[in-house]
Amino acid sequence: MAPSRNPIARLQNGENPESGREARKSAPRSSHGEWSPAPGRPDPVSVLRRQAESRLPELLPIRYGRMLASPFTFYRGAAAVMAADLAETPDSGLAVQVCGDAHISNFGGFAAPDRRLVFGPNDFDETLPGPWEWDVKRFAASIEIAGRDIELPPKRRRGIVMRAAREYREGMREFARESMLDAWYERLDADELTARFGTELDAEGQELFSRTFEKGRRKTSARAAGKLTEEVDGRLRFAHVPPLLTPLKELHQSADPDEREAYVRELLDQYAAGLHADRRHLFRSYEFLDMARKVVGIGSVGTRAWIFLLAGRGGRDPLVLQAKEARASVLEPYLGASEYDNHGERVVRGQRMMQAATDIFLSWQRSTGLDGLEHDFYVRQLWDWKASADLSRMDEWGLLTYTRACAWSLARSHARSGDRSAIAAYLGKGESFDRAIAAFSHRYADQNELDYRRLAEAVESGEVEAAVA
Repeated sequence: MAPSRNPIARLQNGENPESGREARKSAPRSSHGEWSPAPGRPDPVSVLRRQAESRLPELLPIRYGRMLASPFTFYRGAAAVMAADLAETPDSGLAVQVCGDAHISNFGGFAAPDRRLVFGPNDFDETLPGPWEWDVKRFAASIEIAGRDIELPPKRRRGIVMRAAREYREGMREFARESMLDAWYERLDADELTARFGTELDAEGQELFSRTFEKGRRKTSARAAGKLTEEVDGRLRFAHVPPLLTPLKELHQSADPDEREAYVRELLDQYAAGLHADRRHLFRSYEFLDMARKVVGIGSVGTRAWIFLLAGRGGRDPLVLQAKEARASVLEPYLGASEYDNHGERVVRGQRMMQAATDIFLSWQRSTGLDGLEHDFYVRQLWDWKASADLSRMDEWGLLTYTRACAWSLARSHARSGDRSAIAAYLGKGESFDRAIAAFSHRYADQNELDYRRLAEAVESGEVEAAVA
């Protein structure tokens, strides 16, 4: 059983290697390989349905349809299922700011304010202070599941998982030797990724990563506007592509244009008020043009996600922002409530804690929706050099390169907020932890396949509805 938690999840400062070595007594490193379903484990479909109770019901079939594409896509949408499982696993008692959903598709490239493409974790919807092991286990299990998805043999999958666990362990030991400021400033520029981690890539593999990052640099607000808008009476407007993209005026809750205008004005004013003065000045240089609801991701489908179209210089300089609903983290039932009342603030503060650089427009807000209820949001640019790897096109060496970079980046993120010296001392120099994580990943991937089949059966029987979109 996991140790008891504080009622409010918080971080603590400190550097104490001895506490890490002492933690091996209560949570031996080999114990992380032991996993089996707890007695009375909740039905995964029931967990997903409870999670969906406050979501938009008309979009839920899309969520289930996307989760059914493969065991890997199911895993991406099942953070709440795994959170309950992780709560029953051993941990060292050393807290960091965890991502909360650190599967390998939640890493990628993004633009730093100095206009360098940086690589690292890039989804923080579930972030909360908690055991660093939970992120490592969700991350490692996703490697095993992705390896099965591209049909790698078991021995090779195990080798990649162990190498990623080693990269995390050695990365944490590296950060423990650095000064606090050096560890804080560390980051991985995308241009350095293959040179540092891709030593076994062939020319085709090198080219795949280069194309991915180059494509990411082209994903800007101008490109988003070109893809998502159309010209109406000489002005840009979001296209009507339901249910994936629906302009605000097309939604049944927004028939009154005056009500729509007041709602949009309140949203933008509240958002601007939360920005630093210099960025608020920049934001107010733009003119609002349109707003639409956009379906995003897999696990997020059904939550409220708005995109805003703004423009400067006579409409020739588009800016596309995304306001994504932030709800209670799936970790909170097991780690305690966030110290932040606004879940948008929880997400933003967690992201700033974990990332070496963040979007200049990142902020949070709370507003009353057209449904008359209050909702929390975090806001950022929709696209700002967003580079996402196509895992289905990777071979063994590509997956190895990518996951090593992810593991180092995850260790760097944890080292910013937790006691990196204690974690490094706990992990040690040997492979005990690496082997345990590989064993856990194999066992949990088996369970994930059973959970995936359970959802497929629920759709087949009519228990839940799924749609492809």
